[in-house]
Amino acid sequence: MATWRYSTMPGGAEAVSSRNAVGRFVDFSHGGGGGRRGIKPDQLMLIRKWQLRPVKRSFSVRNVSSEPQQKVQDLVTQQQESPGSYNPFPPDASSIASSIKYHSEFTPLFSPEKFDPPKAFFATAQSIRDALIINWNATYDYYERLNVKQAYYLSMEFLQGRALLNAIGNLGLTGAYAEALSKLGHNLENIASQEPDAALGNGGLGRLASCFLDSLATLNYPAWGYGLRYRYGLFKQRITKDGQEEVAENWLEMSNPWEIVRNDVTYPIKFYGKVLTDSGGKKHWTGGEDIQAVAYDVPIPGYETKTTINLRLWSTKAPSGDFDLSVFNSGKHTQAAEALYNAEKICYVLYPGDESLEGKILRLKQQYTLCSASLQDIIACFERRSGAKVKWDEFPDKVAVQMNDTHPTLCIPELMRILIDVKGLSWKEAWNITQRTVAYTNHTVLPEALEKWSLELMQKLLPRHMEIIEMIDEELIRTIVSEHGNADSNLLEKKLKQMRILENVELPAAFSDLLVKPEKSPVAVPSDELGESEEEEEAEAEEEEEEEKLKPAGEKIKSVKEGTQGKKKKIPEPVPEPPKLVRMANLCVVGGHAVNGVAAIHSEIVKDEVFNDFFQLWPEKFQNKTNGVTPRRWIRFCNPELSKIITSWTGSEDWVLNTEKLSELRKFADNEDLHIQWRAAKRSNKLKVASLIKERTGYVVSPDSMFDIQVKRIHEYKRQLLNILGIVYRYKKMKEMNASERKKKFVPRVCIFGGKAFATYVQAKRIVKFITDVGATVNHDPDIGDLLKVIFVPDYNVSVAELLIPASELSQHISTAGMEASGTSNMKFAMNGCILIGTLDGANVEIREEVGEENFFLFGAKAHEIAGLRKERAEGKFVPDPRFEEVKKFIKSGVFGSSNYNELLGSLEGNEGFGRADYFLVGKDFPSYIECQEKVDETYKDQKVWTRMSIMNTGGSYNFSSDRTIHEYAREIWNIKPVELP
Repeated sequence: MATWRYSTMPGGAEAVSSRNAVGRFVDFSHGGGGGRRGIKPDQLMLIRKWQLRPVKRSFSVRNVSSEPQQKVQDLVTQQQESPGSYNPFPPDASSIASSIKYHSEFTPLFSPEKFDPPKAFFATAQSIRDALIINWNATYDYYERLNVKQAYYLSMEFLQGRALLNAIGNLGLTGAYAEALSKLGHNLENIASQEPDAALGNGGLGRLASCFLDSLATLNYPAWGYGLRYRYGLFKQRITKDGQEEVAENWLEMSNPWEIVRNDVTYPIKFYGKVLTDSGGKKHWTGGEDIQAVAYDVPIPGYETKTTINLRLWSTKAPSGDFDLSVFNSGKHTQAAEALYNAEKICYVLYPGDESLEGKILRLKQQYTLCSASLQDIIACFERRSGAKVKWDEFPDKVAVQMNDTHPTLCIPELMRILIDVKGLSWKEAWNITQRTVAYTNHTVLPEALEKWSLELMQKLLPRHMEIIEMIDEELIRTIVSEHGNADSNLLEKKLKQMRILENVELPAAFSDLLVKPEKSPVAVPSDELGESEEEEEAEAEEEEEEEKLKPAGEKIKSVKEGTQGKKKKIPEPVPEPPKLVRMANLCVVGGHAVNGVAAIHSEIVKDEVFNDFFQLWPEKFQNKTNGVTPRRWIRFCNPELSKIITSWTGSEDWVLNTEKLSELRKFADNEDLHIQWRAAKRSNKLKVASLIKERTGYVVSPDSMFDIQVKRIHEYKRQLLNILGIVYRYKKMKEMNASERKKKFVPRVCIFGGKAFATYVQAKRIVKFITDVGATVNHDPDIGDLLKVIFVPDYNVSVAELLIPASELSQHISTAGMEASGTSNMKFAMNGCILIGTLDGANVEIREEVGEENFFLFGAKAHEIAGLRKERAEGKFVPDPRFEEVKKFIKSGVFGSSNYNELLGSLEGNEGFGRADYFLVGKDFPSYIECQEKVDETYKDQKVWTRMSIMNTGGSYNFSSDRTIHEYAREIWNIKPVELP
């Protein structure tokens, strides 16, 4: 049996702890109120009754093929037992209310006088965390003993959202907690709203990572997430008259009740320094700047399972010895604490601005901290589980590391460094282990997201890693030469230029003679072709003199006098050497065993365009894993009214775990009773959003209008600009009609935007400003009234999404075809019965196939047409639609205020160059977009047709669960199997 320990604390309080399966004590005393009060007898009995019952355990293993469960002997009790139905909390409201009261008194973060909502939230969260800790410890004790293969998901972002409702929902305690809080004078929904969103992510990348963790826990896969604990997150967005304003996130100001700091789990991280080689040829990275990474753990519970996995977040600090007390006492306070500040700032902000060198250094430090701390932790776990004899060739059989985009690329050289320099393996052994362990998910085709780092910067900050990367690059060159030979030097040069990890870097000495081309024999050139005639030169000189006179000072053409005639010649500007860069995406492809895209069309673009040369070399590496989202958070918890309807019409709640059951809704798509219930649920959700809009913006909107929503990161390729130009066109046409014509022609709409523009992304911020300016004009126009409202919801996050998505009727996914890797919000909207308008881009392609072409509003150019259309534009052949020109002219007339929109509209004009010439083809797609919107209006007028389409969208979204995605990763990349606790 497990061993319990009781001891007396100062002030008479009893501390209670349990020795768990691996000999660690789990403390439930919470400090006993600092000795101020003792635990009351009835509270101690409660703790003994339902917090401290030893768990009777028997263990079973289930693989993906659904093999029969295997009975495993309990290593603590040394007896075999049948799977039980142990629940750490008896699900009765009275016990839960006592637990909440206990935490409000003995785990206080607030003064004792009041029990107001913030205090109630923390006490409630701490009470549910007790249950999670029991399952959490049991899960990892079990993994430790079985020594199962485990997946580790490394991501710079985890956009979790609020955790309270998700945790109690996954544990099946929502009703009991609602009743308990009611007994204490509070409402569960109000208490849940006190929780700030964890500021650990920005957009789809981070939300996907969080959906994956939910599915991993729910499906009982042994896995762990690794990220960074950002003190201030990305930023909190405010909308002012000048557009977006960024302020620091305050999510940690009141502390985080879900996390547990592991002060005993720390790892050294080094920057700068130098690499020395000892007499035996072994490398030593010495000197430089040393910091520490400290683990903060967050439990991730599965749905209706005891499995509770871990999200480990790293925070950074410097040793206390780095604080120079003598310097401080001399009055140089800032200088004394400089080392502490330099360490701590690494985890201040998600994606710090990298326009400056300091910003670039900070970003690279972040990425290396994530990789180094995580790999040191993973290796420590592997060694601990291996026991006395560690077999390094078995490392890939026990460990799978997934890099979520290119941010964790440094995992590859860091794993090599540890295996070679610290563990003493040979290069060949380490390279084989690394390639079998690591895999890479590509999330973008955008050049700026396929990271490239300055070789000089990396050499300075991470000198040993740069040596390893150079050696990997040399291995790659050898492979390319072996594959293509050197008979065709032009082909070989092209392959090396496209595939090498190091860009604009000369070939290593061993390959220096590969690309030597034969010298061309000199050809005699007639004297009259050697240069211009004297008359032409004089004419040119005169022309240049005239140009010089017209130029302002400081812009004169540099010239020199030649000969006695004084002719002026331009001095050619020196051509700068191209920067030497490290291509992180190429390193990911070379260093890992699998590369996957995140939607069918995206994976094809990855193979055909982004990494085509690598695909030709290693076709077996490339896979598709279409993204998915968790149906627990994105239907079951955020849309309870729709969930009840789905359960009623499908006959059970099985759809929450087996989303294919959603397809059964299609059988009732024409049922009038279902239509009535469906529309009632949608309207109820719209009322909630109307309240949110009033609270956040002051605008009043009608729930009887169509709710038309585009919420995602603000970026030119996502084309919020196309959306708002369409709205402007709609508004202009309305103004040209009388009231009866407007009412007959247009369906009332509330057009809702949400999303953040990166702080230094000027054009994206201009788009935000323009949207809010249009809203300020349209929303106060008495002629328009409720026929059109334009709303920008500030500080869009997961909690806002959980309100907007269930209320949505039309959702816009209108990116330039071929530029959105997948998207996940499109899946969430479809699951909630929202109809999509969009291009054939990302997962839109697969959603349209699943829900039916007739239930999706399609417009715009196709991905394979984009390159030709840009070429046509650059050649001046594009003829804009008159309606597009009409909209731009209308904006320039000043109808939306005195702001200057020339730079914004200028991006849509001209014929060539990124940032102008309408690179994202807004003008090209504008006519088909507004014509498609006219079809939307006509369809919405027939609510029977619209409701049927809505039902078909939910019924057709069964294939977009992250459960399906995780099963595919587990089988085809990680090779891990479910491990279910009894």
